[in-house]
Amino acid sequence: MKSRGVRAIGIVFLIAFSCLFRSAAGLAWNEKDFFQKRIVTRSFVPALRSGDMTAQTLVGSPHLYTIQKKDTLLDVARYYDLGYNELTGAYPNINPWLPKVGALISMPTSWIVPNSRHEGVIVNIPEMRLYYFPPHNKKNRERTVITLPVGLGREEWPTPQTHFRVRGKTRNPVWVIPESIKKERIAENGWAEDRIPGGSPDNPLGKYRIELSLTKTKGSYSIHDTNTPWAVGRLVTHGCIRLYPEDIEQFFDIVRIGVTGEVVYQPIKIGVRHNRVYAEVHKDIYQLVPNYGEEARKVLKKGGWTKFVDQNRLARAVREKTGVPIDITKSSHFLSLGKEQ
Repeated sequence: MKSRGVRAIGIVFLIAFSCLFRSAAGLAWNEKDFFQKRIVTRSFVPALRSGDMTAQTLVGSPHLYTIQKKDTLLDVARYYDLGYNELTGAYPNINPWLPKVGALISMPTSWIVPNSRHEGVIVNIPEMRLYYFPPHNKKNRERTVITLPVGLGREEWPTPQTHFRVRGKTRNPVWVIPESIKKERIAENGWAEDRIPGGSPDNPLGKYRIELSLTKTKGSYSIHDTNTPWAVGRLVTHGCIRLYPEDIEQFFDIVRIGVTGEVVYQPIKIGVRHNRVYAEVHKDIYQLVPNYGEEARKVLKKGGWTKFVDQNRLARAVREKTGVPIDITKSSHFLSLGKEQ
């Protein structure tokens, strides 16, 4: 555990130092800046039972960043391994292309792990984020998770909710264009290719592809690289899952063939850390939730958190939908903790 904590702190320091050096030199962002990032493994403690306040399911912590000349929110988000949606959700009033120089913002680099079996790969559609739970010692309650931002399917080509298994991995994949997509490309741009070779800058699969075998879902889907990094945190694909180039390069070697996973739809997540309950609320990007209030009550009841929650704080989180974990704990809960001490 100590080595993981030191490693995470070291990576945060490297990011902060690199940002400061680049900004002081008045430099624009480039690909080398982003490829300095290293995937971080974070620890969490799943709940053992309903309403288990000993759980620790909120991972990460926010980091302060001062906007510099030549910054865009797309570049800053990518450097902190956030999707475009995560920064614009947290700061809807900031111009993503021309943010105010000198503005101090808190990077939303904390997340509640999805409600799942915490095995293999989990992709949560509303937050546009992937979670990977490495194999673990079942005798140890503490677990680890890796989380990465993704780009997903457009509203007319939605990424399906489904179980899957990693069935293969390919470097420099050839993109054999499906007939339905080929028709769209011809209609929109006059492009009539049947395939795009691996390694081509025009290949949207990039340099790495992780093939998935899905259950009860038609079509071929994968987790892959991208030739347009700005697509991460956006609904731009034909259903596949895109990662930043620097993330897929590392994740490609981490994930193993045969690993199972699931694509879920959880716009409201509830988590716990240090006896506090948090709500993380995302926009209903595929319009599948008819009533957010009912959805929130259902999630709270399922987890056994209702009695610990301030309903006004929860209502605010549901109303704002920032995607940032918000403390929704009842004040009376803190008072009772004090009396017990």
